Amino acid sequence: MKNRFSIMILLLVTFSGLIVRPLTAQEKEKLTVEWIYSKEGKAADDVPKVFWLKDNTAILYDVRKPESERTFERFDPKYGRSFPLVDSEIARASLNRVTGKDTAKVLHWPEEFDEQGKHAVYIMAKDIFLLDLAASKFIRVTRTEAEEKSVRFSPDGLKLSFVRDNNLFAYDIASKSEKQLTQDGSETLLNGTLSWVYWEEIFARRDIGYWWSEDSRSIAYLQTDESPVHVYYFMDFKPDTARVIKQRYPQAGGKNPVVRVGIVDIANPEPYWLDLSKIPYEYVIRVQWLPDNQLLSVQLMNREQTQLDLYFANRTGGGLTHVLTETDPGWINSNDDLYFLKDGKHFVWQSERDGYAHLYRFTMEGKLVNKITNGDWAVRASGGGVFWLRQAVTAIDEENDWIYFTALKESSIQRHLYRVHLDGSGLQKISKEAGYHGITASPEGNYYFDEYSNIGAIPSLSLYSNEGELKQVLAKPRPELLADFDMTYPELFSIKAADGFEMPAELLKPTDFDPDKKYPLIIYVYGGPAAPTVFNQWRSSIFFDNILAQHGYLVALCDNRAATARSKILENLLLYRSSDGVELSDLLDAVHWFKSQPYIDSTRVGVWGWSGGGSFTLNALTNSRAFKAGISVAPVTDWYYYDTKWAEATMKRPSDNPEGYEKTSFLRTAKNLHGRLLLAFGTYDDNVHPQNEWAFIDELVKHNVAFDLMVYPMRKHSIKDWPARIHLYNTMLDFWQRNL
Repeated sequence: MKNRFSIMILLLVTFSGLIVRPLTAQEKEKLTVEWIYSKEGKAADDVPKVFWLKDNTAILYDVRKPESERTFERFDPKYGRSFPLVDSEIARASLNRVTGKDTAKVLHWPEEFDEQGKHAVYIMAKDIFLLDLAASKFIRVTRTEAEEKSVRFSPDGLKLSFVRDNNLFAYDIASKSEKQLTQDGSETLLNGTLSWVYWEEIFARRDIGYWWSEDSRSIAYLQTDESPVHVYYFMDFKPDTARVIKQRYPQAGGKNPVVRVGIVDIANPEPYWLDLSKIPYEYVIRVQWLPDNQLLSVQLMNREQTQLDLYFANRTGGGLTHVLTETDPGWINSNDDLYFLKDGKHFVWQSERDGYAHLYRFTMEGKLVNKITNGDWAVRASGGGVFWLRQAVTAIDEENDWIYFTALKESSIQRHLYRVHLDGSGLQKISKEAGYHGITASPEGNYYFDEYSNIGAIPSLSLYSNEGELKQVLAKPRPELLADFDMTYPELFSIKAADGFEMPAELLKPTDFDPDKKYPLIIYVYGGPAAPTVFNQWRSSIFFDNILAQHGYLVALCDNRAATARSKILENLLLYRSSDGVELSDLLDAVHWFKSQPYIDSTRVGVWGWSGGGSFTLNALTNSRAFKAGISVAPVTDWYYYDTKWAEATMKRPSDNPEGYEKTSFLRTAKNLHGRLLLAFGTYDDNVHPQNEWAFIDELVKHNVAFDLMVYPMRKHSIKDWPARIHLYNTMLDFWQRNL
C-alpha cells in the first residue's frame, strides 16, 4: 500500500510538471534522415533565386512559397518594390496545351533568362520550350528525337543557341526559324559542347563550350575530337538484355581530347579556325570575346599545367598575338577573373604569381601596370558551385574607380566583400557581419544581393547598396522551421599542428553534452588542394551531424594546411605526393589533439569522407592506426585510375613520377587496413570509376581483410536521388552504431 501511494504521488507530480514546464530538449522531435530528404527538410534553408537583368532590375523567384504560388517577379532595387513578371497559372496552362500533358503543377526556374527580361528558356523531355514572360505563353522550339542541350540566349535576346547531335544551332525567336551552324558533329567530334574532362575539371561542371560575341553576330566555340581518348564501359542491369554505356575518359598518363577554337558567323556559318598549330598547348582553358567584338582572348595551358598563355586572336584572321604568360612550379589554377576595361587600354587579371591569389592590372599589350590587391591572403569566389570554380570579382565601377571582390582577408573560414581602387589604394571591407557572404552584384555595381549565413544561422537574402548600406531584407532566416528539433551547432576554433600551423576546426556536441563523460568522435574529412570544409557558414550537412549527435557522437571537421585555400604556397606542398605527407600528418596531429581532450573516448574515433574525402579516409585507415572505423564513399584508390587534368596537376604523369604514384596508391596499403571499413559507391560513377573500388576490394580479398560494402546500382558519383541518399545515410548511421 505504501509503494502504491508513493507511485501515485510520483505520477501526479510528474504529470503536473508536464503541464507547467515548457518543452524541454529531451522532449523535442528527433531529426531523421527521412526528414532531411523530404520537401520540408530540403526547404529549411532555402532563399529566393535571383537573376540580374541588363537594366539593373532583377528577377526574383521565391522557392519558399507553396509550389502553386511560385512565380517570377521583377524587382527594382531603386524603389525596393517588385511586381509579377508572369501569371504562373496562365503559363502552366499554356505549357500543358503545348505539351499535350496535364503535368505542369509548378512554374520552375528556367535554364536561362534573356538579359532583357522578356523570355525564359527550358529543356523538358530533351526538347526546348520558350516562355514569353509578358504574355505568360509557352512556345515549343524543338520537336526532335535527338536531345537538345546547352541552350543559351544571344546577348540581344533575339536568338537562341543550342547543341544537337554535337552540332551548334541558332534559332531566331521572331521568325521561329532554325539554322544549323556546324555540320561535322559526330559521336567523337563535339561542336560547342564539352567532353567529360573539360566539363568536370576545366569548366567546373558547366557545359560552356561556346560564346556569343556581344553584338550577337558570331559565336566562338570549342571543337573537341574525342577519338584518341580511352573508352570506359558501364553495365546497366536494365532492360532484360542489359545495356552497355560508353564514356570517353582520359586516365592519368593517357591521351586527352584534342581541342581547337573556331568562330562562326550566324549570317554566314562557315567556320574560321584559329591557327594554334605553332603553340605546344594541351588544354584550352578559357575563351572570351573582347568588348570590340573583333578580338577573341584564348587561354592555353601545357600538359604539365605549369604554364598558361593568354593570346588575342582577330575574328577575321591575321594570327594570334601573345599577351602574357603565367608559370607555377606546381600547377596553375584556372579562374574566371579576366575583365577588359572600358578605356580599351587595360584589363584585370587574377594570378597566384606571388603565392597568393590576387588581382592585377595590365595593358592590352600584357605589360604589368600594378598589383591591385596585395597581402598574405587570397581573393576567393563567394558564390555557389564547386570549390575549384574561382571568380572573386563581383563588379567593376570604372566611373568611380572601384573594383569589388570577395576574399579570405579576414579569415580563411569567412567570405567578405571588399572594394579597392584600380591602382591598389583605398582598400575597404564592405560586408560587416562575421560569417559567409555570397555576393551577386548588379551589372552597374550599384547594388548587390547578399546571401548571408554563419555556422549557427540559416541563410538570409538581403539587398545592399555598393557602400554596404542595407536597403531591404528580402528573405529573413527561418529558424522557426527547426524549432521543434533538438538542434545543436558547432564550435569554431583552431588546432595547432606539430610545427605550430593553425588548422581551422569545428566540433559539434550533443545538446545534453556532459564534460565529465567520454564520447566517441567522428571526423569528416575531404583534403585536397584549396578544398576547405571548415567555414563560418550554414551547411546542410549539419542536419545529419545532429542525427549523429542525437546518438551520442561528437562530430568534428579540420582542414589540413593545403586544404585551407589560404595560399598557393600551401597547395604546392602536395606536388608529386597528393594524398601523402602533409595531409595525413596534419590530420593525425588533429586526431592527437582530440584524443587528448578529457571528454573524448580515444579508443572510439572514426573518420569518413566522400570522393576526395573517401580517398583521405582510406589513407587514414591504411597508413595509420588512429581510427577504430571509417566510411569511404566513392574514393579514388589509385591516381592511375583518375583523369588527366586533376591527377596530373599534383602528381604529373605516371612516367614523370612513378615513385609518387606507387607511394600514394591505396592498393599497395590496403593490406594494412586498420579499423572496420564501410565502402560505398555507385556503379555508374562517371567521375571516380568503380574500377577504383573493385581494385581496392580485390586487394582486401587477397589479404583476407574483412570490410563492409554498399553498392548503389546505376547511381553516379553523388548518389543523389532521395531514396538512395536515405538508404546510404541510414546505412552509415547503422555502421557507426555497430562499430564505434
